[in-house]
Amino acid sequence: MSILMGCIADDFTGATDLAGLLARSGVPVSLRIGVPEEAPTNPAAFEVIALKCRTAPMDEAVAETRKALAWLKSAGATRFFWKYCSTFDSTPEGNIGPVAEALMADIGTHQTIYCPAFPENGRSIFMGNLFVGEQPLAESPMKDHPLTPMRDSNLMRLLAPQVKGSVGLVNRLIVAQGADAIRARLAQLQADGVAHVVVDAVADADLFSIAEACQDMPLLTGGSAIAMPLPALFTKRQSSESVKQSQMRPATDKAIILSGSSSAMTRQQVARYAATRPSLRLDPIDLALNGSNAALAWLAEQDLTQAPLIYATAEPSQVAEVQNKLGRAKAGEIVEQALAAFAVAARDLGAGRIVVAGGETSGAVTQALGVTRLDVGFEIAPGVPWTFAQSDGKPIALALKSGNFGGPAFFDDALNALEPE
Repeated sequence: MSILMGCIADDFTGATDLAGLLARSGVPVSLRIGVPEEAPTNPAAFEVIALKCRTAPMDEAVAETRKALAWLKSAGATRFFWKYCSTFDSTPEGNIGPVAEALMADIGTHQTIYCPAFPENGRSIFMGNLFVGEQPLAESPMKDHPLTPMRDSNLMRLLAPQVKGSVGLVNRLIVAQGADAIRARLAQLQADGVAHVVVDAVADADLFSIAEACQDMPLLTGGSAIAMPLPALFTKRQSSESVKQSQMRPATDKAIILSGSSSAMTRQQVARYAATRPSLRLDPIDLALNGSNAALAWLAEQDLTQAPLIYATAEPSQVAEVQNKLGRAKAGEIVEQALAAFAVAARDLGAGRIVVAGGETSGAVTQALGVTRLDVGFEIAPGVPWTFAQSDGKPIALALKSGNFGGPAFFDDALNALEPE
């Protein structure tokens, strides 16, 4: 099967989220960690490239995504998807808008849509405003995100400072009329010179109408859910490859849970899991002063069949205190490097299942493990699949979870869903 769409995600959990939803349809999905150095050979129907550019300097993010686009073009892709978080994690400088505008220029298209809605996970857009559950984005826990605090809920206002072109809206009243009405509104906006179009969506039915209307656009942007209908629209063929992948099982019952996210849901997940399992909380200030040897020694003494938890998850006030002392970038880097080192140590101790919470942490872990390609298996929770790879010649299973995804029992759910052979 030739490549149907090339996808670029701004972080690792976002990429696995996207790949998992695409794989629901049964089409082959390949997840690449970073832009491959080698030329494309035998690309999957959907190729997903995971970058680590959500909070990178804007110029670096643009350069890296353009490099990914060039690789996907060389693989034969003519339709592309720029995936970012369903909470539109960004700052007035970017990186969502500048990257989209650069991709549009390289592709040669004059209009794209922005639809980060994910109703299944409580993310909806109404009259251009993004909601998290029943709360406007700026009133949700995302308002205190340590890297991208979201203090406005209106996507048009958030996007406008990031792009040179005009910003418009296809509102819910139009979306509810179906694909033809959406196409007509997009054509009207394009005639008016509007390049960047936010599209409302409050239910899965809206996503299907939007995908049908926009399937022939060279570039789509948004959260993973807007891409979910695309495989069925692009092809009716089914592949047994994803079924085969979903039946993979690790050969060992050893596992580890690593959490670097401090999102509201991850805090619940950590508290629930730590109440009954061996766990170690990391202190970033202690890591900065004394390194991670004490934590590595603790890990070496653990029974990995009990799937111990190592976490830096903390309340927003604690995160702010650490950032004030160490600096925002250094605080995050210290935690990511430590958790990545624990992933490598756990692998070397025989862990075949590694569950990671947090996009930045997932990126650091996969890089430390030397993983460059993941086969996408079945979903544990909406947007979080088990994936399978090789690390230092060993087969491993990775679940890379965006901070706010999954339910309170996610860590147990993940382990129970993938028991060893």
